[in-house]
Amino acid sequence: MSEANAYAALTKAFSGLGVDENLFISTLGKWNRHQREIYRVSTPGFFKEDERQFQRWDDHHILQLRQEFLRLKDAVVIYTMHPWERDGRLFKEALLLKVPQLNVLIETACTRSSEELLGARRAYHSLFDHSIEEDIAHRLQNPERKLLVALVTSHRYEGPRVNDDLAKAEAKVFVNALKDAKKNLIEDEEIVRILSHRSKLHLKALYSHYKEMTGNYLDEDLDGELTLKQVVQCLCSPQAYFSNILIASLRLDVDESAKDSATRVIVTRADVDMKQIKEEFHSKYGTTLPAKIEEVANGSYKDFLLTIISKSD
Repeated sequence: MSEANAYAALTKAFSGLGVDENLFISTLGKWNRHQREIYRVSTPGFFKEDERQFQRWDDHHILQLRQEFLRLKDAVVIYTMHPWERDGRLFKEALLLKVPQLNVLIETACTRSSEELLGARRAYHSLFDHSIEEDIAHRLQNPERKLLVALVTSHRYEGPRVNDDLAKAEAKVFVNALKDAKKNLIEDEEIVRILSHRSKLHLKALYSHYKEMTGNYLDEDLDGELTLKQVVQCLCSPQAYFSNILIASLRLDVDESAKDSATRVIVTRADVDMKQIKEEFHSKYGTTLPAKIEEVANGSYKDFLLTIISKSD
């Protein structure tokens, strides 16, 4: 490999999701002092010239690299966890942030089965000596609190029966609520009851009836109600929702929270619906999920993600 190609390869190894450990060993480890200095001078995105005439790492990139070196470890630890513990910890981490991650709370509450959600609540009790619902009620002081508590405590019917007339009537509830400009949908007791209690098959029937009545998809009409929009997507079209999360997270120009989403989605859905997610991803974006991971991820982290998703082939 020429020096120019080696510099370009090393820059990519420093830039993606995860790091390319083998390249650091095979290339960087063999460079002498002069070669390392040339690399620092030629990579102003990572290094800057100090006023005392030496090239210093940009502090932001040092922090970023530390996070990237940990990315594989985090993925392995989460993948090895019992699903109940994993989801309990996802709830807790989302609540601990200065601004709680409502999207993670909604995703976890709405895409698990009733038994899985009950298991996560039990694990949360064991791990933190609190209930999820009391911590949500304590941490959230906004209109979303009532809906979130209802979602995490939900125990839905999961059988095959759907009352189509009732689904149609409740679709009309959403039609009327969205027409009422004065109504705060997220605090509407009927909306909260339907979304937190009805079976997912019932809600999918409701979703279809809404489209027949209005010509629009319910989640599209909820663009001004982002929390409700995400709830509907997670309950009615989870594979499309997860595909959207993955395409948004598998990029180099996103923040740390967005990058973490790639690990969370792939690890938590590997044994559930990864095959359908990959099909949806390919249909929506014209490229395969493995190809996208190859494009932006590095090293052992990339290999680990590819191995996980290949199980569904």
